[in-house]
Amino acid sequence: MEIDLKDKIMKLKKEKNAVILAHFYQPKDVQEVADYIGDSYFLIDVGEKCKEDTIVFCGVKFMAESAKILSPNKKVIFPTPKAICPMANMITKEDVLKLKEKHPNAKVVCYINSTAEVKSVVDVCCTSSNAIEIVNNLESNEIIFLPDKNLGSYIQENTPNKKIILWDGYCYVHNKIKASDIIKAKEEYGNDINVLVHPECRKEVRELADYIGSTKGIINFAQNSNSKKYLIVTECGVIHELKKKNPDKEFYMLDMHCSNMKMNSIKEIYTCLKNYNNEVKIDENIKRKAVRALEKMHSL
Repeated sequence: MEIDLKDKIMKLKKEKNAVILAHFYQPKDVQEVADYIGDSYFLIDVGEKCKEDTIVFCGVKFMAESAKILSPNKKVIFPTPKAICPMANMITKEDVLKLKEKHPNAKVVCYINSTAEVKSVVDVCCTSSNAIEIVNNLESNEIIFLPDKNLGSYIQENTPNKKIILWDGYCYVHNKIKASDIIKAKEEYGNDINVLVHPECRKEVRELADYIGSTKGIINFAQNSNSKKYLIVTECGVIHELKKKNPDKEFYMLDMHCSNMKMNSIKEIYTCLKNYNNEVKIDENIKRKAVRALEKMHSL
């Protein structure tokens, strides 16, 4: 049944001139039918540049929204509309406007993990891989960073000349990990294990890392390192890409499972591609304002 569905998806992609984009955290079978697998920034960029006029985005809602904002003339379909990012919903447009009123001289930087409405009222977006560079390149010394307090504190550590005002948002998958979890894992797997940590983790976890970086950064580090054993401190879906690129290396994961990222399935991909349902729609006014923040990220 699964093989049959995969064949049908491949056929439909050609018929409908569609491209399937899947985040590293997606289920393995979803990654297997994707044309491109990557982090949110990479996938949104691919969606903007690809020749296909239909994008099937397998991730969470803010990613599909961002793809639509930067590819307004393409049809963006989202297999599972209920797959939202809880962190993105921890702040509203109204919250941002109140922060701006309270800190009128500050520039507002939002993590790409935010809603289209929030993006429409900030100065610039960033990703976990370019956040430090973006903040350093802004002229203002006062920066409101939202919604992720953990990534925000990591930025503050690496931009000492800036004052970072944080919002109390977090990724529930990364935020639950504590230093004691890392210590326990090292006791189990050996102190020689390389600890690779996503900056969405707490400071106490980052302090025990051998490397801190985005999902793509973690994959690249493991691929380019001579070490053979790694503890991967990010969502478990990344294991598929790590094993594919490094069959001779050992990877160990913590209990880091994003149920929202796992909502997409090949059955839903097939259904939405066949029927063109679940198309992403964004208010034109919001789209017009949000695109400025995403485009400024490119320019910085």
